[in-house]
Amino acid sequence: QVQFVESGGGLVQPGGSLRLSCAASGPLFSLGTMAWYRQAPGGQRELLARITTSGHPFYVDSVKGRFTASRDNARSTVDLQMNSLQPDDTAVYYCDTFPSRDFWGQGTQVTVSS
Repeated sequence: QVQFVESGGGLVQPGGSLRLSCAASGPLFSLGTMAWYRQAPGGQRELLARITTSGHPFYVDSVKGRFTASRDNARSTVDLQMNSLQPDDTAVYYCDTFPSRDFWGQGTQVTVSS
């Protein structure tokens, strides 16, 4: 089974930026479309962005224009550059395939607060 390890989270002020990274234990190309998800306290896990094997990204409206997903198939990593962060972006962030195959890692906590 594939394992994902997310990193790069932390505490940031509103308007700030973070770059998250997800490392896959196996060949990323074989996993197909990858995605970033998040789960806020008391909320359900939600899709934020997905990126095809060839690197074409798609975003949900709430992050469009602020977040940028990228992938490096050779390094088996998927990144998420997050700009203009707001308190509503506070959540645990995960990567997985799209559609999800429940290869959830431990996630990385992002807290946006002044």
